[in-house]
Amino acid sequence: MDTEEVANRLIALCREGKFHEAIDELYAKEIVSNEPNETTQGFESVRAKTEKFEASIQEVHSSVISDPLIAKDHFACIMDIDATYKEHGRMSMSEICVYEVKDGKIIKDTFFYNM
Repeated sequence: MDTEEVANRLIALCREGKFHEAIDELYAKEIVSNEPNETTQGFESVRAKTEKFEASIQEVHSSVISDPLIAKDHFACIMDIDATYKEHGRMSMSEICVYEVKDGKIIKDTFFYNM
């Protein structure tokens, strides 16, 4: 898959709430995931981080993902979520997500957000 195909597939799966399927299908084994205060490396670690985040959510009130903006080996989208978290109550978050693609797999993701 080229970058546009990877981007469209990731966004389609995420819009359906299929985050684990998206990771399993589209992420490289050597994935590097960057968030404001941490970097996670490796497929299993990134998958575990996603599972931990999902487990922290009590209820999702709304979730919106933009169409991708594509540039050669990178794409970006905006993800907005309004959710009630088990430990923090209800919060809204808007993030810019930037992905790097190589050989049909996502090799790096970087998330920019404020909560």
